[in-house]
Amino acid sequence: MPRGADQLLLPVNPWFLWASMLLALALNLVPLGPTPWMPDFVALVLVFWSVHQPRRVGITTAFFFGLLMDVHHGSLLGQHALAYSLLGFFGIAIHRRVLWFGLSGQMAQVAPAFFAATLLTLLVRAVAGDGWPGWSMLVAPLAETLLWPVASLVLLAPQRRPPDPDKNRPL
Repeated sequence: MPRGADQLLLPVNPWFLWASMLLALALNLVPLGPTPWMPDFVALVLVFWSVHQPRRVGITTAFFFGLLMDVHHGSLLGQHALAYSLLGFFGIAIHRRVLWFGLSGQMAQVAPAFFAATLLTLLVRAVAGDGWPGWSMLVAPLAETLLWPVASLVLLAPQRRPPDPDKNRPL
């Protein structure tokens, strides 16, 4: 049993999984003005479910949600789709390793993915001729990394088993 898992989890409800993805999309769609430091909730939830449910949430889902974000932002079509596809691939690639760590170790494992997606977005913007948005944009991946324990707590809550008072049963 992985060291990071303190108990066995119930199977994830597909309705909850997709509802959490749509809620993250809705949080990203909230108009807050030009805030480049705002964490990308879709990226956070996408990486989380790519790590915990790699057969249900993958690169195709990431690409689709990336296209939705591109259309919403009015940015270069495919900019977010490429970054989210990278996040989906990275989440699937490291899903077995990440689950062996505790929350702080998981944060250290997923932080490079968030920074790589942000740098890829900056690179696409630079190639397209857009200006430098400033160093404050690099705060967003740090915020996403710091939100990883909150996402783990909230998104795994429906899967946790209630405590069983029977001391004679091993599971």
